[in-house]
Amino acid sequence: MPNILDIFPPSVIDDTITNSKLASEFTESSAMTTNNVDWSAATIFTKTLTGDTTLTFSNVTTGISKTLVINGNHSLELPSEVILLNGEYSASATKNFIQLISTNGSSEIIATISNHI
Repeated sequence: MPNILDIFPPSVIDDTITNSKLASEFTESSAMTTNNVDWSAATIFTKTLTGDTTLTFSNVTTGISKTLVINGNHSLELPSEVILLNGEYSASATKNFIQLISTNGSSEIIATISNHI
């Protein structure tokens, strides 16, 4: 009988997890060029609003968190699935830090917003 490790070798052989072993969705920052936040593309997304903006989300996975760093003197609307626990977007802030975590795929995403004035 073959050894299971020969068929499915472990990806963390030395029992350590380093940045180089993580997928880009956990290690990369992405400057957004559209209004869609692709959760599989990066862990931190940045955007300067040039007009009133409604964001959309794609590839949302339960248990994964993302950070948005957004500025610009315009209004921002998050998708309807987002439950805002704390804070509010400030168009006059230098930066808005929006922390997101999916608790049920794309159907429930919890958010908090902090502002840097």
